[in-house]
Amino acid sequence: MNILIIGGTRFLGRHLVTAARACNHEVTLFNRGLHASEPDVETIQGDRYNDLIKLQGRRWDAVVDTCGMLPRAVRAAAEVLSDSVDRYVFISTQNVYADVSVLSVDETFPLRTLTTEQLAEANAIDTAGQPSYGAMYGGLKALCEQAAEEVMPGRVLTIRPGLIVGPYDYTDRFTYWVARVASGGEVLAPGRPDRFVQFIDVRDLAEWTVKMIEQREAGVYNANGPTNSVTMQHVLERCKSVGDSDASFAWVTEDFLLQENVSAWSEMPLWLPEEAAPHLKGFMFINCDKAIAAGLRFRTLNDTIRDTLIWYQTAPSNEELKAGIDAEKEQTLLRKWRETH
Repeated sequence: MNILIIGGTRFLGRHLVTAARACNHEVTLFNRGLHASEPDVETIQGDRYNDLIKLQGRRWDAVVDTCGMLPRAVRAAAEVLSDSVDRYVFISTQNVYADVSVLSVDETFPLRTLTTEQLAEANAIDTAGQPSYGAMYGGLKALCEQAAEEVMPGRVLTIRPGLIVGPYDYTDRFTYWVARVASGGEVLAPGRPDRFVQFIDVRDLAEWTVKMIEQREAGVYNANGPTNSVTMQHVLERCKSVGDSDASFAWVTEDFLLQENVSAWSEMPLWLPEEAAPHLKGFMFINCDKAIAAGLRFRTLNDTIRDTLIWYQTAPSNEELKAGIDAEKEQTLLRKWRETH
């Protein structure tokens, strides 16, 4: 098959390239050329907001849109490609759901909406950089899904991942724990050890997406790890084992973290306050039965941790992790926790 990928050079995109080529598919990338891609992959350099004309006159079996954020941009791409591709694959997010306060949210649940004013505000944000749309993110993605389906009815495959983890993750949310535990010593661990967490290895997501393209599937699918399967304690203990670390874990309470103004999800990745954020109760319990029935499979947690650690330790970048608590602040909090408990 011939597959066009909008993006294709970072995280999920680069793993989609790997997965597609492993199945002997031809891959073409369309992106701005800001990040290196594999040298033997055809790349059409252009900006999706201004250069879609460069895609005209070509034919692909499917396009995978990994970076659609504004509905007008997704609609424009779908319109240009409508007669050039059989399937439009849109990578969305589980953040599209209007209510995740309940467990087992599935694909039929209501989606977020935006006001006319919010959409105008989003359209006014500079698209040349890497803008953050904040609270509008989920609503924008929901509108992007709708735009693609309106242009290509019955020919859109919408995939809604949760937290994607693994090698080349530029958000570092999972990588923080892998790296921090590997470094050893006493580790500040958030909330209840038996609290369930949910995430998906980027390679599992990429390989399944390619299989869905091969099967010419359409429709909407949640794509995340299995629910009620992995606890936070299990993640950290596996990180310790795989990294051959001497780490120990200080499990501090939610109240302590909130009192000390520790930011959930950013300073403490994978942690969402249970009492203080009841509206997020179901965020780590998204129902993915439909995708699993359609062939989504999961590699072992050890594999994900090991490969993420190898990538992190061998990556040329000297940049600090983009997620996780500052080392000095962590030590300060550990001392305070020991003094009061």
